Amino acid sequence: MDKSAAPEPAPAAAAEEVAARFRSLVDPDDVASIRQTQHLILGRLQDSNAVLTHFNEYSEQCFAEVSSDFASKTRLLKSMKADLEHIFTKLRGMKARLAATYPDAFPDGAMSKTMDQRPDLESPLD
Repeated sequence: MDKSAAPEPAPAAAAEEVAARFRSLVDPDDVASIRQTQHLILGRLQDSNAVLTHFNEYSEQCFAEVSSDFASKTRLLKSMKADLEHIFTKLRGMKARLAATYPDAFPDGAMSKTMDQRPDLESPLD
């Protein structure tokens, strides 16, 4: 069996030659400076991560304390809104009956202005 292939170089020698060439391309002081900077950044990121973890735990605790109160107040406001809408509906009915019963008591157009003066409950307050 005659193979006409070039002899293979020793793998250890080739690896050592490649490593030596790479080391000659980079200044060791630059590498040390980069490693020091990376270590400093890693420390800062770990500190930031610890602070954010603590903040998230605190926020979760605060939310748990106020969420039930917030839910009950929301239910109360929705109930109050429904009650007010019912009251305004009743008032409009009363005004309409008054206008029908005593048409001479209200000048023309005066009843239409006062018929629906309820505030818009959906709009934000000023």
